[in-house]
Amino acid sequence: MRDSDNTTTLPCVTRRRVLAGGMITSTALVLEKSALAGNTAATNVFPDPALALWREWETAHELTERLCRRQQCLETRLVASLGFPCVTIHVPEGEEVTVHSMEALDDVLGKEPGMAVLREKAEADFAVHQARWDAAAEETGHTAALRAEREAGDRAQDLLEAFSTTPATTLAGMAGKLDAVLREGEAWEECSEFPWPQIRSALSDLVRIAQQMMPEQFFHGEQHPKLRPRRAGCCFRA
Repeated sequence: MRDSDNTTTLPCVTRRRVLAGGMITSTALVLEKSALAGNTAATNVFPDPALALWREWETAHELTERLCRRQQCLETRLVASLGFPCVTIHVPEGEEVTVHSMEALDDVLGKEPGMAVLREKAEADFAVHQARWDAAAEETGHTAALRAEREAGDRAQDLLEAFSTTPATTLAGMAGKLDAVLREGEAWEECSEFPWPQIRSALSDLVRIAQQMMPEQFFHGEQHPKLRPRRAGCCFRA
């Protein structure tokens, strides 16, 4: 028996970075702390809108990660007890096919009149399984967790898009923009595909130049987080 493509939406499984092991310290946060240590008054007088936006994005981003991990745990329990909603079809003069959505069911059976009876039964069986899943998801809190995760993710995405129209007035603000783009867009840590190596390099250059220009504003022994050895991830990344 073979399975058809699983078209069920699984945000926590497919979301990139959310399941990566360990939260990385932001480059912008390092620069911000250093700037505050060197000149708090100037920072208060001339606030950087990009840095303020980064703070909002960082909060939304971390909330999304926490909520996604929670709903993934709840989803894992549901899968263990019920399995994903699905139905197995015995295709005439063919093999058994397991589908996980109504769309996949249509792809397998099509709209031919000769398949009407088989399609009707398969749809009814799938609806029963889906109803059991929905009831259990509501009861266990998975539905609410999934909704909260999506809302937080939408908020983080809106803030990310706002970076394109928000000017930076400090090195920290510039680093914040690069940090957000890298963390949200990179397919996996240390991705070698364009443009992620170039963005990582630009971010490292920015911090290096800032260290050269303002060495007294950096804490002794502080290391740029993007240059630290990565901790091995404990989970699959989106």
